[in-house]
Amino acid sequence: MWRLVCTLAVLTLTGPLHAAEPTKPNVLLILADDLGWGDLGCYGQKQIQTPHLDQLAKDGLRFTAFYSGSTVCAPSRCALLTGLHTGHCRVRGNGKTTLLSEDVTLAELLRDAGYATACFGKWGLGDAGTTGVPNKQGFDESFGFLNHHHAHAYYPDHLFRDGEKVPLKNELKAENVPSKEVEYAPDLFTREVLAFLDRKRDRPFFVYYAPTLPHANNERGRAEGNGMEVPDLGVYADRPWPAPQKAHAAMISRLDADVGKVLAKLKEKGLDANTLVLFTSDNGPHKEGGADPAFFGSAGPLTGFKRALTDGGIRVPLLVRGPGVPAGKVSEQVGAFWDFVPTLCEAAGVKAPAGDGTSLLAAFRGAAEAKPRELYWEFHEGGFKQAARLGPWKGLKLHVEEPVKLYNVAEDIAEKTDVAAKHPEVVRQIEQFLKDQRKPSDDWPIRPGARPKG
Repeated sequence: MWRLVCTLAVLTLTGPLHAAEPTKPNVLLILADDLGWGDLGCYGQKQIQTPHLDQLAKDGLRFTAFYSGSTVCAPSRCALLTGLHTGHCRVRGNGKTTLLSEDVTLAELLRDAGYATACFGKWGLGDAGTTGVPNKQGFDESFGFLNHHHAHAYYPDHLFRDGEKVPLKNELKAENVPSKEVEYAPDLFTREVLAFLDRKRDRPFFVYYAPTLPHANNERGRAEGNGMEVPDLGVYADRPWPAPQKAHAAMISRLDADVGKVLAKLKEKGLDANTLVLFTSDNGPHKEGGADPAFFGSAGPLTGFKRALTDGGIRVPLLVRGPGVPAGKVSEQVGAFWDFVPTLCEAAGVKAPAGDGTSLLAAFRGAAEAKPRELYWEFHEGGFKQAARLGPWKGLKLHVEEPVKLYNVAEDIAEKTDVAAKHPEVVRQIEQFLKDQRKPSDDWPIRPGARPKG
């Protein structure tokens, strides 16, 4: 009788004896613009200060073999949000192609699972009035640039909130070239993220924070010789460097400071323990607006930069911190942008649609490297090019009429030695893989173009 009374008392105090439903983690996905693998201190950078991102690496997991969706903006972001690589996804280049209603994005999947969803910064997957705007692709709210060309400007005369034009106090004297500098776009994006985190809500959130730093303002670069647009040079003002390099360093440190503000807000609001934070970049470092990726070693030990399919153009930083993620560890797990959809869906308890990705959640929690990955890229500027990674092997086909170049990137990270002649069987495997992975697209047919230089 005494045991029955005790049992009833426990049930009265605690409810039914069953496991509580696990709390879904918040997700903060931060996407830098044209930040190289070697631009952060935690990846070996010696001259540019990135203390907040270096601390993020110490508090979480740093990946060394993670790849972007493409070597330029729009297709990379398409791969990230749809879980499809550039042989299958809708947007395969920086053209006018937009996402359509039938495209399923990560934001839609998480919103339908009860998440509040928000997009702040650069979009690039659909202009105003199209089906590709963020609010028609799963985001409850959005603020920033819609068009990736408009996003070259750091002092634009307008941005877009929920697809509607919002005028700013800046004035222009030419396309993307300001005559009056008042409101710096990255500051506005950071302010929006902080305001979002300040709001009280009763459901988990997915914030896609996509600042434009450190992308160049190409139009200002052509007009004035320095397109590295930043309000001040900070600690780099007196460095004996060319002006664009001072400004480039200042942009990266400003990005770091902005991320620091957001991480501090998570802690202030008591959100950091249950927020999965991911930081990465849409492609490798750029050589635009006067910037020189060789000056700071922005690609680290990798070869190439933005618009190349060598690893310097597509291997990017990935830092992960959050529930279940071990601190201060380094992962050699190979992954790519199209893995974000299945990974974050699994973290949120959502069934992911069929796609090209593989969940990396086990790797996020410190598991050893899984089975070798098979990754695919295609790129259309200057002629059709393809790349693949199969386990340690990296294949490059830089022209439709040229043979595949082959590198063992596990041993030759700089892709210096073409070993195709020594491994014909691997070359045949990669050639077949390149054929199999490409679904033809009306918007992106194979255009042979000019034979590549060099």
